[in-house]
Amino acid sequence: MADILRLAPRAQPVETWPPPPVRPGWHTEADTASTTGTAPRPPMSAVAEEHGPPTERDIAALRAQTARQISHWSAAVEGLARPDNFASPAAWASLESRLGVALRTELQRAVDRLRPKARALAVALAAAHSVDQVQDVRRAVMTLRHEYQRVETMADFYGDAVNTRTGERITALLRACDLLALRTMEPVLVPLGQPVPPVLCYLNEGLGASILRAGVRLWDPAAISPVAAVKITRHNLLRPTALIHETGHQVAFQLGWNEELARALREAAVSAGREVADAWAGWAQEIAADALAFAHTGFSALAALHDVIAGTPGSVTNMPPGDPHPPAYLRVLLGTAMCRDWYGAGPWDEMELAWLRSYPLDQVPAHRRDVIEASLPVLPRLARVCLREPAAAFKGRALASLVDPERVSPRSLEALARRGGQALYTSDYWMDAEPLRILALSCLRMSLGGPDTEHTRASFENWMTALGKRG
Repeated sequence: MADILRLAPRAQPVETWPPPPVRPGWHTEADTASTTGTAPRPPMSAVAEEHGPPTERDIAALRAQTARQISHWSAAVEGLARPDNFASPAAWASLESRLGVALRTELQRAVDRLRPKARALAVALAAAHSVDQVQDVRRAVMTLRHEYQRVETMADFYGDAVNTRTGERITALLRACDLLALRTMEPVLVPLGQPVPPVLCYLNEGLGASILRAGVRLWDPAAISPVAAVKITRHNLLRPTALIHETGHQVAFQLGWNEELARALREAAVSAGREVADAWAGWAQEIAADALAFAHTGFSALAALHDVIAGTPGSVTNMPPGDPHPPAYLRVLLGTAMCRDWYGAGPWDEMELAWLRSYPLDQVPAHRRDVIEASLPVLPRLARVCLREPAAAFKGRALASLVDPERVSPRSLEALARRGGQALYTSDYWMDAEPLRILALSCLRMSLGGPDTEHTRASFENWMTALGKRG
């Protein structure tokens, strides 16, 4: 599947959580070894001056050390071929069939690329008769070690993700997230003739979700991510609208919408000034993902986003150079503009009022304040561009013609609740027919609060568990 996805050239594989830096004071055995090979060798004349001409004993000693290293790293390569070295057999068995096959196949391909290299080292060592020849083999061992580490990093990432499926309840909830994620991509990708990649949802800490997209190059440059791996945070497992933002990244990447939306946003914001227009163009990839989440779940997506990014006044208006995220201040207001454009008046108006009251701009540094204030008048236009403007990525259609936000208006969702009645959370028919609208309805009711909030949360958890167990 991944082989026919649109690939980003040398895309950064881990998009929202780069590996942490080595902690000060920590030391590992690898600190003194090169990660890309050994240092340039000194000329043999220099070695001969210090140790004398190489003898048969020297060659035998070098051969023995090199042979042991070849044996070790050859065995390590074979260990990569065992999925249970990275996740429990029960966790692997819990995956949907297509998903499990995609992961194991990519891992096997990586091992198959390394095996011939390991075997060639043994052959080369057997044919080496001089110190220089043995040293050449030894340097090739270091290259194999480096390639092994890159494949191991890939295997560890997927193994850790699979291994979060601990226990019957969590496994079922994550399987439900897998299925919901697929349903968010199908209405856009299938009509446009694009493949829908498998999705692996996994549980992790933190405030925000993230995605390792299908079709990007991995730590091993020869490997392509075979699945969309979506991080679900623990605090949002039972309010998982963020997973739709992440699959929005996959859809926009696969269709090439990010670049097109950037141009459209720049044009829509040009009346606010060139700097402001360029800023909105730079935020296109996150806005595209927010737009898909809104189209599928309406105000529910905005409320969940609000509760994650509402922070200190400084963090809400922060604009780090190069950050693809709009400042939280504008991101929430763009969401309320989308709601108003599609639904008229509603609870988003109170959200906006409280947001403006909570984050006055008088103490914000002048540069940030200028960008924010200049953006406010163009927000309605930007909201329309995201959802209503035809795009070449959608073959001349608008996103809203593929995923209609009107279907998840509060009025439409309450109508769904009346039609479904008590069977809405228990019927296989409704589970098959309207899983995303059940998600939107449940998250809407939890967002609005009220005496039935806990009942809604419990009903939704039971529904998610049943969806995951049914598969």
